[in-house]
Amino acid sequence: MGLTGIQIMQKLPKTNCGDCGFPTCLAFAMKVAAGQAEIDKCPHVDPAVKEEIAEASAPPIRTVVLGSGEHQLKLGGETVLFRHEKRFENPVPLGLRLATDMEEAEIARRLESFRKLRWERVGVELHAEVLALEEVNGDKERFLSLVRRVREECPEAVLVLISENPGTLSEACDLCGEHRPLLYAATLDNFKEMGQVAKEKKAALAVRGDNLAETARISEELLKMGLKDLVLDTGARSVRELYEDQVIVRRAAIKKRFKPFGFPTITFPYRCARGYLAEAILAAVLIPKYAGMIIMSDFRADVLFPLLVERMNIFTDPQKPLVVEEGIYPINGPDENSPVLITCNFALTYFIVSGEVEGSRVPSWLLIKDTEGLSVLTAWAAGKFGADTIAEFVKKCGIAEKVKHRKLVIPGYLAGIKGELEDELPDWEIIIGPREASGLPSFLKEWKAA
Repeated sequence: MGLTGIQIMQKLPKTNCGDCGFPTCLAFAMKVAAGQAEIDKCPHVDPAVKEEIAEASAPPIRTVVLGSGEHQLKLGGETVLFRHEKRFENPVPLGLRLATDMEEAEIARRLESFRKLRWERVGVELHAEVLALEEVNGDKERFLSLVRRVREECPEAVLVLISENPGTLSEACDLCGEHRPLLYAATLDNFKEMGQVAKEKKAALAVRGDNLAETARISEELLKMGLKDLVLDTGARSVRELYEDQVIVRRAAIKKRFKPFGFPTITFPYRCARGYLAEAILAAVLIPKYAGMIIMSDFRADVLFPLLVERMNIFTDPQKPLVVEEGIYPINGPDENSPVLITCNFALTYFIVSGEVEGSRVPSWLLIKDTEGLSVLTAWAAGKFGADTIAEFVKKCGIAEKVKHRKLVIPGYLAGIKGELEDELPDWEIIIGPREASGLPSFLKEWKAA
């Protein structure tokens, strides 16, 4: 169990110096206990006490960091079983398998897919993060050559290095430099050798058991060796077993604080599914239930994109809607005669509206009013997108200095506030735009023609 705020405060210097950014040690301790501050922010805590508090305050699913620099990837860190209880913390990374028994052309195709399959949605770039490199039939030299090639051609990729030979993995780690890989995997037969390599190379280590009990046993042994950054593969070989294992591991870690299961998992849906579409469906199930990482047999755009969108939606904080910053957004290079439109700052609304305006090719000014992430009608009903708030924003945002005319286009759903808005903005002509964003291109072209 985590320490309470009072228990943490008893271990602090109690000087109320404020160096942590909080006025008192008690306030700081309460924030640490609530998971809203890190104990490292106090510069006066004894390192041994700091480690004790950090360990006690750690999430039940340990956070494992892979990669390096701007290409770091976090697994785990989860604290709840259900998203609505709080939120899910670290999005499930998706990976692509590469193996030494593949033809050069196939490897090149897969690397090209990894680099090119990227999309932007509501301002977020969607892409896979992981390449899993597998040594087949003990082909050490080709495996090491593959590691070198991937590091050169896809330096942003986080690597899972798969080999039964600890010596091979040790050499592969050297090729990665500071880029921290995940070594796969420690089994009941080789966990001592694999654990030693992981300790020496400061790499994360995957645990692979034949079942839950064996996975827990290997995890316990590695914990005794001082290894903390583990990732679990329970050895499931059927769809049902894989699904059930994810739930059991998550519940045991969060509800029972069973330490051997307090780590993220790694899953290989292709080992259980029959056919690529079945694999994709299973991956879609594992994203919310509760895989730490998913390795796919191949990438196809029509499969990868829906998985990435699902992941984005599942790992969005349900208590914080996606928003864009309030302000003036020029689209298509507007000038002083270009139309002025206004909408809310709900991210999905912004990107739909801005996309339609951009597609119209009509230079326009788009005003984004802060509505705390609410959509147009919801914000109006909540009093955050009414005539008074819109008028205040229009007056202070500076758009009057950018255009000669005084014409403001409001969403068609707000037609009812036209009169009020004209009273609030007597110098402006209020024009009712289309109800749906899809009507904007024709609306703006008519504006331009007039």
